Amino acid sequence: QVQLVVSGGGLVQAGGSLRLSCAASARTATSYAMGWFRLAPGKEREFVAAINWSDHSTYYADSVKGRFTISRDNAKNTVYLQMNSLKPEDTAVYYCAAGFITGSRMDPRYWGQGTQVTVSS
Repeated sequence: QVQLVVSGGGLVQAGGSLRLSCAASARTATSYAMGWFRLAPGKEREFVAAINWSDHSTYYADSVKGRFTISRDNAKNTVYLQMNSLKPEDTAVYYCAAGFITGSRMDPRYWGQGTQVTVSS
């Protein structure tokens, strides 16, 4: 059973930072790539970032490159999304996902619960 537990999120001013966490079961952590997607009102779901467990490869959407960093803690089976220089357009519900890397994106197969990130101008 795939379990993804998300924490973090909240309200921050533009230019600020937030960190999201996604704790996975050990089996999930070693079987899948992990990543983040987001869904803003009136928009389609958007890939944000992903990381491979096996070789530490990371992948980012162009809109977040240079501002967001995805990382993992193998001992805790946890993936983090450090979000810096946040912009109002980053406002969305962020979802953790487990799946497979395809090209420079991720094909999600399992989802954690969403967490709201709101960036005020």
